[in-house]
Amino acid sequence: MSSATTPSISLGRIAREWFTLGVTGFGGPPAHIALLRKLCVEKNEWIVHDEFEDAIATTNLLPGPASTQLAIYCAWRLRGFAGALIGALGFILPGLVLIIGLSALFFSSSPPHWVLGIAAGAGAGVPAIALFAAAQLAPASWQRATATTTTKWRWVTYTIIGVTTSIMAPQFVVFGMLACGLCEISLATSAQAAFPIALGKVAVLGSFTSIAWIALKVGALSYGGGFVIIPLMQHDVVSTYHWMTNAQFLNAVALGQITPGPVVQTVSAVGYAARGLTGALLAAAVAFTPSFLFVVGGGKHFQAIRANAKVTAFLRGAGPCVIGAILGSAVTLGAELAYWWQLPVLVAVALWIFSKRSAVLALVAAGGVGALVALTHLAI
Repeated sequence: MSSATTPSISLGRIAREWFTLGVTGFGGPPAHIALLRKLCVEKNEWIVHDEFEDAIATTNLLPGPASTQLAIYCAWRLRGFAGALIGALGFILPGLVLIIGLSALFFSSSPPHWVLGIAAGAGAGVPAIALFAAAQLAPASWQRATATTTTKWRWVTYTIIGVTTSIMAPQFVVFGMLACGLCEISLATSAQAAFPIALGKVAVLGSFTSIAWIALKVGALSYGGGFVIIPLMQHDVVSTYHWMTNAQFLNAVALGQITPGPVVQTVSAVGYAARGLTGALLAAAVAFTPSFLFVVGGGKHFQAIRANAKVTAFLRGAGPCVIGAILGSAVTLGAELAYWWQLPVLVAVALWIFSKRSAVLALVAAGGVGALVALTHLAI
């Protein structure tokens, strides 16, 4: 079957298959991509191998959660707009329902003692997973740099900018990413004024507007995978709006890891902490809408997007800044660990996941350790 051929797949079939993906998609983007490849390329031959690989490459060039965009693209490829909508809902809703339920338990006014232990244990492993996420992104980003020493030094500089802003001025992480990307475009095209950007403060019209702004940053301005949401959200959530403590933010990130579907679901936990169920649903809707629009509006142009020199130049600059921001977030999250026993848990999780083992299992085990510590009254 050629990539131009669209097989006749019912919307009901898409609903069943993509809901199954949403329920079983533990493990983040690598697991999601593997499940989609098995379903669409290997088992049913709905999409040819080369087109699927091109879609992976293109969604990694777009802002927002790449594996979610890939899931939407595959459903769009089969049944157009209706398929994309049903596929998106099937992939996102199972994890969303689960993370809202867990948020209600973890962020209640008086959670059980063992729940606090699970949260502290799972949260202890989050900095290690952030570090691993940065390590996974680094090789591909480095390869985008050419062999010249000057370009390599720019890569290092952009990474340092990401680390510095994430630790020292997290409210400017988005601007740092954009600035690094635009700098690389200007160097590549010698058109310094081609992409002006106005840096201004966003007027806060209320908590719902604030939730929507944070979710929009996650959905439309994040590059480089799920963990870039940490430096994009942490300062606003903890320091600006005080919806969560740093420890609770660690818990929210852990919930996003252990639930199926996209890691970006973390933003729903943030929305829940701010304004309950309504805030969680608003955050999810705003965070995932850009991905849906990117695919529905631009799916037929994916090959052109991938070949666009300005897009790849932007990623050469923004990519290393993202990696630096995630590295910085690992530092700030690690600094928030409050109990002595969390340090060996952090080390154990790091050793586990850097051995190419499941991050979900690591966090579940860390949560079990935390529950045991709480039940034996050793801490918490």
